[in-house]
Amino acid sequence: MELSTLIAGILTLAIFTFLYRDNPIYKVAESLLIGVSIGYFLVVTWTNSLMASLFTPLFGEGRIILILPLVLGLLMFGRLHSKTSALSRIPIGVLIGSGAGVAIPAMLGARTLAQMSATVSPLMIDGSLNISGIVVLIGVICTLAYFYFSREHEGGLGAVAKTGTWFLMIFFGTTFGYTVMSRMSTFIGRAEFLLVDFLKLTN
Repeated sequence: MELSTLIAGILTLAIFTFLYRDNPIYKVAESLLIGVSIGYFLVVTWTNSLMASLFTPLFGEGRIILILPLVLGLLMFGRLHSKTSALSRIPIGVLIGSGAGVAIPAMLGARTLAQMSATVSPLMIDGSLNISGIVVLIGVICTLAYFYFSREHEGGLGAVAKTGTWFLMIFFGTTFGYTVMSRMSTFIGRAEFLLVDFLKLTN
């Protein structure tokens, strides 16, 4: 058995000890995981971001324009001292503003416009009813009615709003189910590693 497989198996079993109760073995494995992850992230950031995108082009290729992100990055360390903490607001503002400028159009197209286009899909396709389009349209109308608070949810509006709650419950249920299945997929992967690679119980 390879040393890496042995270490990975022992650490996996150490993490699984949390299923019994919180214990020092689990805490050691958890701390080791966090420490290794931070170290790996720092190395990747230094190699792929700072060296490849900043220091090498700036000092090796003479791209003077990159002095601006270098200065902004150094200003971030101003938070380490109370007298210079105000300087860190400049790069934080630039980071938030540029991030919002990139994220808003992307999210607007991926979520809002995509959802709107799915809502207004044709109800008839090749002479037959588009059942999924009808369900989506009814779900959107009923859900919007649930969030309409200018009137009491009574009568017809109350019935439509109550139907909207069912659509919301279905959405939350499927989201929770997806989260559970993703966690189960991770657990199955680790269990397969323990049985096949670590313990050699199966071929």
